[in-house]
Amino acid sequence: MSKTERASLAQGMSRTQYYLLIASVMLATLMQILDQTVANVALPHMQASLGATQDNISWILTSYIVAQAVTIPITGWLTDRIGLRRVFLFSITGFVTASMLCGIALNVEQMVLYRLLQGMAGAFLGPLSQTVILDLSTDRNRNQLMSVYGAGIMIGPIMGPIVGGSLTESFDWRWIFFINLPLGLLSFAGLFMLLPKAARIGRPFDLFGFSLLAVALGALQLMLDRGQQVDWFNSWEIWIEAGVSVSAFWMLFVHLRTSSHPLYAREMFRDRNLVLGVIFFMVIGVAFMGAMALLPILMQRIYGYPVVTTGLLLSARGMGVMCMFAVAGNLLSKFDARYLIFTGFVISTISYWEMSYWSLDNSSTQIMINGFVQGVGMGCLFLPVNILTYATLDPKYRTDAVGLIYLSRTIGSSIGISILMALLASSQQVSHAGIAAHITPERLGIDLSRLALPENTASVGMAIMDMEVQRQAAMIAFLNNFWLIAAILAIATPLTFLMRPAKKTRADGEPEYHPVME
Repeated sequence: MSKTERASLAQGMSRTQYYLLIASVMLATLMQILDQTVANVALPHMQASLGATQDNISWILTSYIVAQAVTIPITGWLTDRIGLRRVFLFSITGFVTASMLCGIALNVEQMVLYRLLQGMAGAFLGPLSQTVILDLSTDRNRNQLMSVYGAGIMIGPIMGPIVGGSLTESFDWRWIFFINLPLGLLSFAGLFMLLPKAARIGRPFDLFGFSLLAVALGALQLMLDRGQQVDWFNSWEIWIEAGVSVSAFWMLFVHLRTSSHPLYAREMFRDRNLVLGVIFFMVIGVAFMGAMALLPILMQRIYGYPVVTTGLLLSARGMGVMCMFAVAGNLLSKFDARYLIFTGFVISTISYWEMSYWSLDNSSTQIMINGFVQGVGMGCLFLPVNILTYATLDPKYRTDAVGLIYLSRTIGSSIGISILMALLASSQQVSHAGIAAHITPERLGIDLSRLALPENTASVGMAIMDMEVQRQAAMIAFLNNFWLIAAILAIATPLTFLMRPAKKTRADGEPEYHPVME
């Protein structure tokens, strides 16, 4: 989409139509993001209803993630080929249709197939939503619009488990999919009436490059999602998937450097901000989504909070994000975006470092305060990184770049969740063995020969002691993971100032000349 076409996207619209179009785009985004996490809490209910085993029920989540990761890379080519409007409308239609099929699935095989279709259709919604928001924005209101968009992106994963749990408890697990019908119809109606057509561009499709990327991402996602179940590299399955992924990624790297019509234009990767944006969003995926996978387990299994209370405690992060987004647009107009990114990394690092010193006696107030501060840090990161990532990029690469950013965040989330969960299990085992080695009669100062306890009483006492050892070991494992996340954020922090600043605006409100943007 050229600069003139982007400028005409909002021309001819009234103020009401303009905001209705933005609302329709955001509704599509929120619907897609909620479905990334909304099914997690309903898995036990699905397992019982569909007659699935513990092993194959996980494919309900895996199929959706793999389908999204494989499909996202063709967003740019498909948009140029048949037009953004058509792709957007077809994507919403396919997503809602697949959601309805998921809601009426009779067995786990059908559910996996329909989730696969849902992931493929929904893969385009996120990149296209951000593309439309960027194209609707001007230099004067871009920060505000991106704040609204960012709020939906960050709040979605937090609200997903809450919405999924509420619908499952109040109605049935199938309603977590049926709820997409009214949301999808509203979004489709708004986009159908208000989203203008854009010029289509004849562009060759790099089938070989796409095939390599699909194989590489598919094998990587399978390795990450299956690793914990099959004991990682003690299984031949993981070795094969890792080998296929590494080989395909290497072949793709060579292909992108040598092909005359690569899947992603080589010029894109010469933009320093885009490359750093990809790295930062992978880090954000690891830190934010990884923590969101750990915290519900910590809240419920270690601290003993019920599901509803857990959702309320975790909502403090969303409040922090919302508060930060409310002021981020104004801050970006006054300060260099890189300073906000640096501040966001520092705040997030400190919050996770503080979490690595939590104890079993933490109060709910302390948990909520830490969550709010962490949300402020993530809010400082998301919007400025989004702004700077596209600040120096040629607009003709925007749709491809948005798809690449979404892909990096998806991969980062998968890597973060899989690695942190694996480290949680292994660290708990190591800590349990270490603690148990110190639980001896000599260290406890107990002379067992002088105790005349019934056999059953002694067994119960040992079982209670073992449960406490497991609880302490689990807490140590969580603390180790929080320390690891803090370390990853700390390592990424100095990279902030490698980004180039965004173009400045003249006093008359018009952007200064920027050769890359022409």
